[in-house]
Amino acid sequence: MDLKNIDPLSLDDTNDENKDDSKDQEKSVSLWEHEALSQIPIKVFRGHTDAVSNCHFCFDDTRVLTSSHDKTATLWDSDTGASLQVFKGVHKSAITECTLVPKKNRLITASLDKTLVAWDLETGKIIWTAPHGGFVTSCSTTGDGKLVASASDQENAIYLTNTDTGERVLYLKGHHKSTITRCRFDPQGQRVASVSNDTTIKLWDLVSNKTTLAINSNHTNVISSCSFNHNGHLLCSASWDKTLQLWDVHQGTFRSCGGAMLSRGHEGSISSCVFSNDSSLLVSGAFDRTVAVWDMAAFCRTLVLKGHLDWVTDVSISADRKWVASASKDSTVRLWNIENSEQIPEVIERRKAQGMGFHVLKCEECGKPFSLSRVETSDLITKCVFCRLKTPTRYHPQPPPLLSIN
Repeated sequence: MDLKNIDPLSLDDTNDENKDDSKDQEKSVSLWEHEALSQIPIKVFRGHTDAVSNCHFCFDDTRVLTSSHDKTATLWDSDTGASLQVFKGVHKSAITECTLVPKKNRLITASLDKTLVAWDLETGKIIWTAPHGGFVTSCSTTGDGKLVASASDQENAIYLTNTDTGERVLYLKGHHKSTITRCRFDPQGQRVASVSNDTTIKLWDLVSNKTTLAINSNHTNVISSCSFNHNGHLLCSASWDKTLQLWDVHQGTFRSCGGAMLSRGHEGSISSCVFSNDSSLLVSGAFDRTVAVWDMAAFCRTLVLKGHLDWVTDVSISADRKWVASASKDSTVRLWNIENSEQIPEVIERRKAQGMGFHVLKCEECGKPFSLSRVETSDLITKCVFCRLKTPTRYHPQPPPLLSIN
């Protein structure tokens, strides 16, 4: 396969000469900062000593979980930016991704040292270690916390592991033709989506024990990340070709017209994407050092968040949609407050100028009209965003007590 643009640094690094000076200046900046162009207040978390590979909001947005190439994972207080717990001393190489196990106060880390490790959040001790044949590039848990899916570059395989025991449940050899970059369980925990350097998207069904969907995407470069929307009907793929694609994996309408493309969002290769809990927003991060916020009703990019000094490697959005977190190769994590972004004149103008059409539906709960993106249909979303936000989640985790970790 010809991947001419395989180098993700597709934006010229014109500020290398001043990068060290910029980092020195940034160290003196307080926790609260302000980005002039986007008018968005931010917090900067510092503590990792190498590239931050992954970030998640957790514990009802009171905590942020991160992993890093410095071989550690960190639990932060999302309000103060304080480092509460550092999980270290086990991995011998970079941690590529981390995830919490719902309902069990456990953390799982995936690493280039070819292991998947489960930690106890309260004690910081290792529960189990699951060796893999090659580099572990990604991990994702089911909503019930019973299984973790992981991807290995040896034989381009998907592993399913029992989160209680670390016992291998499934080994799916040769699932892709090239390295799997990301794997994700759907919200129901019945399918695992995976994307790869081979520019394909696959869905493995745990019930039928087979691949139920294989998409030869029209991405022209590595697919770096993917994310399901709240009901698992829509899948977003992010690529080094600088585009995001939306795939209706429920009705399969892409078979006749391809995926719906979100373009002109980044000048560099896109590294990550994630939907908000209600699917009204999509957030993406890229190697051009920016974070983009997309309005899924107007089908347009509304915000561009600038400030990182190096590649943005991962993004997350809080459950209340007020905060966006971004991890970067510059060793920092940034939290951007987008709560009042709709009042920014530039955002209003972008919605008017870039909106590509949406239709109005009646909410089945409150009866009020609401707008819906053209990439989704009425059987996917039947309630307005306010009614969806009122619906309580099935699980409200509480952070563990803070104990020192030796």
